[in-house]
Amino acid sequence: MDNQHSLNEFHWIMDMVQTIDAGLVVLDRNFQVQLWNGFMSNHSGLSPRSIQDSNLFTHFPELPEAWLRSKIESVFLLKNNAFTSWEQRPYIFRFNNYRPVTGISEFMFQNMTIIPLASLTGEVTHVSLIIYDVTDIAINRLQLDKANEKLARLSQTDALTQLNNRHRWNDLIGHEFKRVKRYDQTSTLMMLDIDHFKNVNDTYGHVAGDKVIAAVSKVMRDNVRETDFSARYGGEEFAICLTNTSASNSVILAERLRKAIEETSIIDDGNTIKVTISIGMAEFTASTGCVDTWTKNADCALYKSKESGRNQFSIFTS
Repeated sequence: MDNQHSLNEFHWIMDMVQTIDAGLVVLDRNFQVQLWNGFMSNHSGLSPRSIQDSNLFTHFPELPEAWLRSKIESVFLLKNNAFTSWEQRPYIFRFNNYRPVTGISEFMFQNMTIIPLASLTGEVTHVSLIIYDVTDIAINRLQLDKANEKLARLSQTDALTQLNNRHRWNDLIGHEFKRVKRYDQTSTLMMLDIDHFKNVNDTYGHVAGDKVIAAVSKVMRDNVRETDFSARYGGEEFAICLTNTSASNSVILAERLRKAIEETSIIDDGNTIKVTISIGMAEFTASTGCVDTWTKNADCALYKSKESGRNQFSIFTS
């Protein structure tokens, strides 16, 4: 009767092992497969009979063998469980993802637990790999992160120009000021203003004015280096910080922007609108006490360009 009871328990355990919604693999010290449950069979296409007593890595050459061997060896040695997360490594076995809800992922995201299996003498003779399908969790997390990233980007971007907004500019220029001051480096702050912009709004309307602002910002986006940053400072005024660049070298960009905008035509309701810009530049120096001072210096140079006839650039001199 006891034998029959034990046999029944064994069958129950094997039924559970084969039907649980997780992968279960048992390996010996030579990485020979001793158990391969239904989950692993269904997703790999390999039956328990075809993989029994054979080396795991011969069937899955795409496995990160060196990494996985090291993980398993540590479990044998330390007799402690080991864990891996999809955030560290998206998957162990590259299984296709068939879940309809998370069909946007072509593979199954996985967590894994490695458990030491000891004999009656206490010696760890085998390890069990438990593979969990966490695709739903991973996709939801990735989508949430992506949505948060998009929201953060939108909160920092001016909708009309796709440049940094004033709030984001304040953060960036503040960090840049601290950097150049700490490391005794050179950067140049450039302020730009669309000449006679009020006349554009008064003559053609605010929709045309928005088109002009958008066109000017596009020229900026097309010409500013990736290492620099720019923003819509307010209204028709823009700001650019040219990192690790002196004012004398910044004139190259200033002239390129001035000329490109002068040659740009904006079409609105059959009207062709042409505008120019005035530019002021201020290089960071030892006497630049704060960001406000740096900005005022660039504004002074901008005012000089406007006083001198507009459609030109000026460099601040103390």
